[in-house]
Amino acid sequence: MAFQNKNLSVIAYANGFTLWHYAAAEKMDTISAAGYFDSVKTLMNVGDVIIINGSDNTAFKKVSANETNVTLAPLS
Repeated sequence: MAFQNKNLSVIAYANGFTLWHYAAAEKMDTISAAGYFDSVKTLMNVGDVIIINGSDNTAFKKVSANETNVTLAPLS
């Protein structure tokens, strides 16, 4: 299944930083793969954080790149 815009929401926004939430019935590997969020890459900034609820796991990820593809990395 592909990215669904209706499953993405903003939890908080301040000073150019956005905390996102995304929930889907897909596995975390699929959701966190580079390019999954490309259709909304103009909305996401490097450093934004996404709380992801997948079918097999929940994780906090950060946007590490968004020029060519939206790329996520573990939040550390």
